[in-house]
Amino acid sequence: MLEAITGLALASAAGLNAYIPLLGLGLLSRFTDLLTLPAGWDWLENGWALGVLGGLLIVEMIVDKVPALDTANDILQTIVRPASGGLVFSAGSASSTVAVTDPAAFVNSSAFWPFVIGVLIALVPHILKLVARPVVNFMSAGVGASIMSTIEDVAAVVVTVLAILLPLVALALIVLLIVFGVRWFRKLRHRRQGNSGTPAVA
Repeated sequence: MLEAITGLALASAAGLNAYIPLLGLGLLSRFTDLLTLPAGWDWLENGWALGVLGGLLIVEMIVDKVPALDTANDILQTIVRPASGGLVFSAGSASSTVAVTDPAAFVNSSAFWPFVIGVLIALVPHILKLVARPVVNFMSAGVGASIMSTIEDVAAVVVTVLAILLPLVALALIVLLIVFGVRWFRKLRHRRQGNSGTPAVA
């Protein structure tokens, strides 16, 4: 049960930033005793893999804080973030990882469905981010891009760490973030409608 919650939390973090949970799993497995990756996931703690993920993370963190580029990046990440969510859900729930060596066997194995579940979970925060970011940029004249991106990055790091150490706390934090995000977005939408003279719809 806790393994599934860990996978869910990691997939949610991947929906905000594809590389933080992957990098977190690799680093924690390689340098600490807090996590042991299931068989087949040794590549995540490989030095080259960690270096590539770190480089991609740096690019992502820079681009995601620039107005207009952040929206373009979100569109490109529509494939990457859900795929990352599938990977970290599978790893976090200790599923078999034949996908690494045999894609055909993967589709026909029990590891396929955890991957699909992770993809679907990661899609939720990704779509919310994709929809909300242009509104935030418009309402803040672009200033909100860096603020929102920083909040998302911090949230992804915190959820990733909590998913390993305290899965139930990570789950509670995700729920709180969703509630806060929905309320904040609705308030922002109502303010935008008020400024444009359009009656706000609850």
